[in-house]
Amino acid sequence: MYRNGRVMQARTCASALALAALPLWVGACLAQESSVDPALREKIEAQGKRIDAMRSRMAEQLAELEQMKRELAAQEVQYNDLRRAIGLNALEEARGGSAALADPRAQAVPGQEPPPAPPPGAPTAPGSAPVVATQPVGRRPEQDERPPEVAPIFDQPGVLTPRGKLILEPSYQYGYSSSDRVALVGYTVIPAILIGLVDVRQVKTTTQTGAVAFRYGLTNRMELEVRVPYVDTHTDTISREIFTGTAQDRLFTTSGKGIGDIEATLRYQLNDGGADKPYYIGWFRAKSRTGRDPFEVTSDCVTRCVENFTGTGLPLRSPTGTGFYSAQLGVTWLYPSDPVVFFGNLSYLHNFERKNVSRNVLGAGKQFLGDVKAGDIADISIGMGLSLNEKASISIGYDQAFVSRTTQNGHPLPGSARATLGSLLIGGSYRFNDKETLNVTLGVGITRDTPDTTVTVRVPITL
Repeated sequence: MYRNGRVMQARTCASALALAALPLWVGACLAQESSVDPALREKIEAQGKRIDAMRSRMAEQLAELEQMKRELAAQEVQYNDLRRAIGLNALEEARGGSAALADPRAQAVPGQEPPPAPPPGAPTAPGSAPVVATQPVGRRPEQDERPPEVAPIFDQPGVLTPRGKLILEPSYQYGYSSSDRVALVGYTVIPAILIGLVDVRQVKTTTQTGAVAFRYGLTNRMELEVRVPYVDTHTDTISREIFTGTAQDRLFTTSGKGIGDIEATLRYQLNDGGADKPYYIGWFRAKSRTGRDPFEVTSDCVTRCVENFTGTGLPLRSPTGTGFYSAQLGVTWLYPSDPVVFFGNLSYLHNFERKNVSRNVLGAGKQFLGDVKAGDIADISIGMGLSLNEKASISIGYDQAFVSRTTQNGHPLPGSARATLGSLLIGGSYRFNDKETLNVTLGVGITRDTPDTTVTVRVPITL
């Protein structure tokens, strides 16, 4: 009990001391407050006012931001309604993969949270520009199923006429050929010494052909072409005939002009090509014999031209047609391989046999020949085209044809032989506008039986 009293007495003393020190503490605080600089107090009060103003401005900006978010949501709804109205949702779905690849957040691993956004003012890592929008923009270009355009150097074009379109194509072709023929009639005593007569001939032929072709697109994959040619040919033959006993050369000239053989061609695109995929175009051509054929003109023969010793064996007037109906089946292929396009043709032409054919012979009237059939022709060609710019392009290629022998009454003619015609072709094209194009082709004969030079100019015009 004595101990408890001592404790209570200690507590009473502590309380009395605290009450006695309270006035001293209050005085010290007042003295400290009175010692603060008034200018500092004014700065503190001004800073507090600025903080309050910034808080008020931030509250106003937050309110404006919420209003802009609501307006943006309304515009997005209106934008999506417009896209659905014009049918762009399919395009968005088709290109959704590319949009996902453009958004780094779309590439996050499933179940893993995206990295937190950097704090304001933090430096941005190089190459990590923020994605502004993930919605796909623009329109994917329509896939063109038509073959690429190249400078045409062959008779068969690669690009077909669109459906319902008509193309008028006037053309002009100039061809020149020369050949030498030496006929020996006699016998040799020793090699290099000939006893007999020599028949030397130089034949120079110039042919000009003006044609008008009409191409009409039946569908986007099929077109029909009709071509009407007009032929003007001129042949000069310089010869020293056998059994004449003269050393003078003689010039025999023939010429002829008139409509040629009208032909019609049907073409069809067989497949849908594309980049690194070939295009195939099948075609069928039928040729008439509207031109003057070789059997209608008069030949300078006294007996038979094969056994001729007195006449020239040449027609007095040049024909303008082949004299045979023909059908040709082929396929054209194009293979785009940027920056060039490879192309080629493969075809077979069949000449139909003519029955009971006769020809006109000078001074002898009609001469019966029987059944005559011109040789069929197998043709193969290949080339490549390069586009220089949006208007100009060039092409280079090679064409080779194999001509079989001509038959009479089922037997090959003694004077006919198989022939190989090879030509090197160089062409250029220039597009004036969407409707007119200029195409120029130069052909150079490689083999002896091929014309030396052929120049073709064509101007397709879309009507």
